[in-house]
Amino acid sequence: MSQAKSKKKATGYDKYVNWKLFIIPVVLFFVILILPTPDGMKRVGTQYQIGPKKVVGFLCEELFHKKSSDTEQWELIAAQMMERNMRMGALTKDRFMKRNAKWCKKYKIQADDTNIERAKSFVDKNLTPEQFNEIMKAGFDLRMKKLNYASLQGKDKQAADKGAWHIKVAIAMVVFVVFCFMTECIPLPGVAFCIGLILVFTGVVTRQQVAMFYWSDACWFIMGSLMFAAAFVKTGVDKRMCMMMFKRLAVPNVRWITLIFFIIIAPLAAFISDHALAAMFLPIGMLLYQNSLTEEIPEDRELAKMLMIAIAMACNIGGPGAPSGGARNVIMMTYLTDMFGFDIGYFQWVTYCFPFVLLMIPITWIAVNTLFKPRIKSLAPAMRHLESEIGKMGKWNKHQIWAVIIFVVMVWGWFTEKIFFNMGIYPVRLGIGVIAVAGAVAYLLAGVVNWRDYHEKVDWGVVWLYAGAIIFGRTLDSTGAAYWLADSVINLLAPFGMDQGLPLMLTSNGLTAVLTNLMADGPAAAAVGPITLNMAGIVHPGTTFLPFMAMATAISSSFAYCLIIGTPPNAIVYASGYLEPKDYLRVGIPMWFVANIVVILITAVYWGWRGFGGLPGF
Repeated sequence: MSQAKSKKKATGYDKYVNWKLFIIPVVLFFVILILPTPDGMKRVGTQYQIGPKKVVGFLCEELFHKKSSDTEQWELIAAQMMERNMRMGALTKDRFMKRNAKWCKKYKIQADDTNIERAKSFVDKNLTPEQFNEIMKAGFDLRMKKLNYASLQGKDKQAADKGAWHIKVAIAMVVFVVFCFMTECIPLPGVAFCIGLILVFTGVVTRQQVAMFYWSDACWFIMGSLMFAAAFVKTGVDKRMCMMMFKRLAVPNVRWITLIFFIIIAPLAAFISDHALAAMFLPIGMLLYQNSLTEEIPEDRELAKMLMIAIAMACNIGGPGAPSGGARNVIMMTYLTDMFGFDIGYFQWVTYCFPFVLLMIPITWIAVNTLFKPRIKSLAPAMRHLESEIGKMGKWNKHQIWAVIIFVVMVWGWFTEKIFFNMGIYPVRLGIGVIAVAGAVAYLLAGVVNWRDYHEKVDWGVVWLYAGAIIFGRTLDSTGAAYWLADSVINLLAPFGMDQGLPLMLTSNGLTAVLTNLMADGPAAAAVGPITLNMAGIVHPGTTFLPFMAMATAISSSFAYCLIIGTPPNAIVYASGYLEPKDYLRVGIPMWFVANIVVILITAVYWGWRGFGGLPGF
């Protein structure tokens, strides 16, 4: 055998750049940049760059009969707060009256409590809810329909051109990144750094901004969760948890193990963080695989992939089940309430959307077991080996006890930090990422691990990979590229009769499901939601179609099955080292189509039969 043939095939991070493939996305990127800018990009660039300033000016004229430059500070703050609400789809007076200094600070509106109260007092005394809503809708129409790129001059035209350029760069970057992720023509963490370099070199962000954009609460969470998974593995807590979950199985077949994953994880993901569930089950899945190997079968990559994908998919399909399952659900509920006055209660949402989760559990379980063909079928040897290992451990030692205590405190923090902040118990919003990193530091302080454990056992490439995904998604959202894609597709399909009824819903769901694989689920729903809800309000006003469209859009924004960067659970299980990008596509593409079909069937059969609050059908 020649030396070349005897070499082990490079995988994952061992690969070097494949220039024959890598040159393709590079060329495509530059070709898109040099093509003429479409009118649609110029229009959206105008909306995003000029729109906020024009709307603030319009609101100042309507409310105070002054130009924005002549207003008092509190008057300008009132207009800025209303404009920010308008961009969020929060068009009601009630929503405006709940805003405070913390909210203003979050959205970079420079305001103190005194001026905020003056602004709210003016609105409360001078505008009825109906008048407020009419002004907000007029501002919305000004930004989205009446601004004309052709009429712009001077600095306004330059700003609009800059916005259109940013959109073009973002679209070119989508082509570059998706091609690189699907082919692995460059090591994937390298793609994450390419994203930042592209944005700086093309002038979309500054060198100061790019460093800040790479880190977010979600990225911190992934880093912290991989750290506590390392602590679980070192102390052996993962073995004890695994035995508690699966020891009662009469036949610990891999099929029933994965079914338990789906039955436990998917319903929980509707109520608690899917990030946390993926991080909790990752060491269990790895442990099951590692202890199932034998001398006859020293490696079974299909088994490893099957267990990891099962964990990720179980996390992904559970989110639509309840409003607490993801920001996307709350965003669409807010749009529906503020734009059309329809409310969906928490329990009401569960009764409509949880059936989707229940249907997807057996379908996804069957798909995973059909598409992956492990050689090892029975995990009984793994369970016997674990029982033996736990027997050697003896009773719980102090490191295991500390590992569990710190973990329980972390989970408690994840569940309560938002509630306690809103109640005023916490003076600052902690976020699940800060809590995860705090837990990782607590493991160090308790002597459960040392830094060498984190250095060797945490896949830092995955951390940077998801950091790149964060800036990628933010760019699509902030530049208006996601909105341009959504608007372009809807307009393209309208002449084919896809602009009303179930065809419109299918178009909306498919578009949202594509975008959510490229960016966070919340921004994906936020980009598509206003377009499709407005269209639904025109073609099916006052019918069940409006709440159905809101729920369907939220559900389809959870279909991030196809790419590593699509959702945090995908990135977390990638840290196992057993998966390749094509493994996500293997199960993600068929399940993407199945999930879209299931939503339409639920809409046509269950939702259509049930109706919604006495509204007429569509």
